[in-house]
Amino acid sequence: MGCLGNLIWFLCGGIWQGLAWTLAGILWTVTIIGIPIGRQCFKFASLAFFPFGKEIRYGGGAISLLANIVWLLISGIPLAAAAAANGLLLCCTIIGIPFGLQCFKIAKLALMPFGAEIV
Repeated sequence: MGCLGNLIWFLCGGIWQGLAWTLAGILWTVTIIGIPIGRQCFKFASLAFFPFGKEIRYGGGAISLLANIVWLLISGIPLAAAAAANGLLLCCTIIGIPFGLQCFKIAKLALMPFGAEIV
């Protein structure tokens, strides 16, 4: 299911979520202080492009908490809202439920990206 799911995901909407993460990464790297945050965005853009077969482990410490707070206030809420809205629309059909669950995984990541690791 992983390869076929990723292909269908990419062609039917995953490209837009991945591009949103890429755009956020570009905007963050324009500033010198935002380069570490932009690098995280680029890592998670690859997950947004092809999410099937990947898991996210959450962890981190005080620095991750501070970075997540800054991220949430500036970029996290729009990315999470878009992914959650997309997930709700996809979950309206039985066929779309696996894709909706991937959207919810990305929405959670958009709220707390720092300290998260893609496995």
